[in-house]
Amino acid sequence: MIEKRDLIALFIDCDNISHRAIDGIITELSRYGVVNIRQAYGNWSKENLKNWEEKLLEYAIKPIQQFDYSKNKNATDILMTIDAMDLMHTKNIDAFAFATSDSDFTPVVMRLLAEGKKVFGFGEKKTPKSLVTACSQFVYTDNLLNSSDSKDIKEKRSSRKSKRELQKDKWLVNLLRNAVEQTSDEYGWANLADVGTFISNSTSFSPLNYGYKKLSAIIKEIDLFDIAFDEVSLQMSIRDKRFKEGF
Repeated sequence: MIEKRDLIALFIDCDNISHRAIDGIITELSRYGVVNIRQAYGNWSKENLKNWEEKLLEYAIKPIQQFDYSKNKNATDILMTIDAMDLMHTKNIDAFAFATSDSDFTPVVMRLLAEGKKVFGFGEKKTPKSLVTACSQFVYTDNLLNSSDSKDIKEKRSSRKSKRELQKDKWLVNLLRNAVEQTSDEYGWANLADVGTFISNSTSFSPLNYGYKKLSAIIKEIDLFDIAFDEVSLQMSIRDKRFKEGF
């Protein structure tokens, strides 16, 4: 996993990401390292990007101008890709983050992964699966939107998956059980930190996409695992409840 002080470069496709999501994006990335390069791309002469101006100042994000030279050609995507490749070869960057819902970034994400870089993705729920699964971790910005509007807050809270919804998600259940099985001892117990590492190394899973801040919160809510907490080491261990039945 990425150490706390590692360096992260953030690239924002402002045509495909709401300015209201940047607060959550920066907060999430700050859990993994220092976002020392922050660049936002778009045609800043357009009215639809005006809402981004305040956020650029607030978060010290560098605006990168890209004119629309021709219709049906996304020059912004090309420039972001070129800049990411340049940074990979010229700067000591440990991880990259792309805020976009455009599948055109899938090839560059795969290239960065091949170079040993971790890649964080942020995009709307309409983001094609090819980009979501390519990233080391992908977070839907729908769960990060920052708004004081009471209706939006209510909708955001309702996006948190219930116990029943979590248990009906076959992909999630299989992911968690497999991670526990692969990291458990002979008695079926697995350290939660090891489970999290296994999951992050094999999928683009993020608990935020289910409305939870931490993996431990999902583990507690889904109620498929026994939980033990060591008061001395302050570590949590979990075991599949089926283990008691000879699993």
